[in-house]
Amino acid sequence: MAPLRIGVNALYLVPGQVGGTEIYLRNLLTALGEIDSVNEYFVFTNQETGSRLAPDNANFHTVPQSVRAAIRPLRIVWEQTLLPLAAARNRLDVLLNPGFTAPLLCPCSMVTVFHDMQHKRHPEHFRWFDLPFWRMLLYGSAKMSRELLADSDATRQDVLRFYRLDPAKVTVATLGVEEEFFSIGKRRKPIDPPYLLSVSTLHPHKNLDGLLRAFAAFRKGKPEYRLVVVGLRGFHSETLERLRTSLALGESVRFTGWIPRKELYELYAGAAAFVYPSTFEGFGLPVVEALAAGLPTACSNIQPLAGIAGSAALLFDPADPRQITAAMERLVSGDSASEALVLAGPAQAALFSWKATARRTLDAITRAAK
Repeated sequence: MAPLRIGVNALYLVPGQVGGTEIYLRNLLTALGEIDSVNEYFVFTNQETGSRLAPDNANFHTVPQSVRAAIRPLRIVWEQTLLPLAAARNRLDVLLNPGFTAPLLCPCSMVTVFHDMQHKRHPEHFRWFDLPFWRMLLYGSAKMSRELLADSDATRQDVLRFYRLDPAKVTVATLGVEEEFFSIGKRRKPIDPPYLLSVSTLHPHKNLDGLLRAFAAFRKGKPEYRLVVVGLRGFHSETLERLRTSLALGESVRFTGWIPRKELYELYAGAAAFVYPSTFEGFGLPVVEALAAGLPTACSNIQPLAGIAGSAALLFDPADPRQITAAMERLVSGDSASEALVLAGPAQAALFSWKATARRTLDAITRAAK
């Protein structure tokens, strides 16, 4: 089979503004560069992306597009009209859409990635003027793409349930974890004053209000502890800041916003434990990162989190702050159970690699090209 000409629709990526899908795409492209030196890749970027997204490999080419993607309507219009023309000019065999949406009229086959189906499962978490576009564009993308990839089996089941597609069209490509996190596990040293870490966008479904209430109860017995929440400021930011004040948590809770990866690594290295109370996830990448870093970890007992964590994390009902508090107390107890979590985490996280994600993605691209 002749080498494929593969496009990558990176128009959605505005650095520091799209959350975990940025981490996903950067790691996926790096891994594709490591496993594939044969096919030609054309990475379509926006004005904000910068020049360091695609690998330096000779078979990767950056194709800048003159669109400011931070203005979402402009990005959508460009994706639907001018991106197909760029695909034709570059004689693509397949276009990979790693950020949910695809051009509905495209001259080549397409593979589109669905990270979750929150717009169908929890439409109440979307702004009213955004929701119609999510519904239309994601449905159209699912129907027009030859192959779909889902981050987890839970997301795959949601896609099949809501869109009634041929099951053979939707496959799972779980996400990976950066090798740096395993290195953190080997050098990790909790600092004083101690802190608990949570890595999460400040959106309602992340249940950070439940986390704050649980932490307030936890601090009654452990007043020396702080809570650090790392992630993009979302729709729920002001509500969470008001709740922090009303619970008298003050300086004991820090919302960092989006930070560079090197700073995040250091926060993992210095944390006493990791807590992830989300009520809905498509995958749950921060849980895998925490396990790889050897952090005692607790997360919600929902899928896919429970399946990802296996027996390497404590599980709790995210709707019950008392269970979250109890999990925090167990994580920092230093008993044999918490020590067992530290040992089990890296082994569980090793089940997830970006190279495996890249191989499954390339398999889907190859199928779509036939």
